[in-house]
Amino acid sequence: MTNAPAKPTALYRSLADLPQTPTVKNCVLAIGNFDGVHLGHQQVIAQARATAERLGAPLGVMLFDPHPQQFFAPDAPPFRLTRLVTRAALLAQLGVDFTLALPFDAAMAACEAEDFITDILCQQLDVKAVCVGYDFCFGKGRKGNFAMLETYGDKLGFETHSTHAVLQPDSTAPYSSSAIRNFLRDGEPEKAAALMGHAFAVEGGVQHGDQRGRTIGFATANMALEDYVLPKFGVYTVQAEILDGAFAGQVLGGVANLGLRPTVGTDKPRLETHLFDFDGDIYDANLRVSLLRFIRPEQKFDGLEALTAQIAKDSDTAKRHLSDMKQTQ
Repeated sequence: MTNAPAKPTALYRSLADLPQTPTVKNCVLAIGNFDGVHLGHQQVIAQARATAERLGAPLGVMLFDPHPQQFFAPDAPPFRLTRLVTRAALLAQLGVDFTLALPFDAAMAACEAEDFITDILCQQLDVKAVCVGYDFCFGKGRKGNFAMLETYGDKLGFETHSTHAVLQPDSTAPYSSSAIRNFLRDGEPEKAAALMGHAFAVEGGVQHGDQRGRTIGFATANMALEDYVLPKFGVYTVQAEILDGAFAGQVLGGVANLGLRPTVGTDKPRLETHLFDFDGDIYDANLRVSLLRFIRPEQKFDGLEALTAQIAKDSDTAKRHLSDMKQTQ
């Protein structure tokens, strides 16, 4: 599974946006947040896709944006693994026909589980089947569960399916977005990628910075981290795809610093990526930067000369990592 969509992505941000056509009505619907679209999520989607094919129905995904945790704890540290549009693109790659991102606001938080089934799933979507993960809960106070879905499905005429927990390799722990976040916070992007089925990536626009990197021979593309989960601060081997602009479609290896730049300082964490063998102007273009390997923690140097020497060493390490990965593909 790659990070690019295999087909156009239909993303709707409210029930009112849904077209009143057979491409949405009478669908098979997978429900969850699917942050990261990891291998456990992919099993839910695979089951939903098989059900949709059997029933001859469109396949949709319902998720919530913002994540309910953000609504209930707005001051909690950021934890997002994938942007909404990226999730929709990854889901489309898995055969999903449309993604419905319902706004999670006070009205949704107060929606009783029974009303969620009768009003949204049945009246507005007229679902043929609903597919969820093993731990799915919904409705006010998380009172709704799979047993309730089954009861209402039998009464109202839609199928219900729940997947078993998908366990991590050589582990009794299931695949989870929380485990992926912990691996990233520990500086283990390879382990995060093993659970996701694809590398963790930061997407965003290239911002104008102080251009200090250009003066020392290592120009960087600077990106804000916004509400992404904060991986361990330090230097990473990365792969970057230019998503738009004059150089759209180019995929380049590089080395990146993620953090607060202790030698020169910055007020907010950001990602600064030096792209190998590239000298184009990509200001204001959007990049997708995938973290592949952790090289070292952030550290403060005694001036720009020492920093420049270390960046050269980090670049050599990153090039060696990229070469090794290319040989094993």
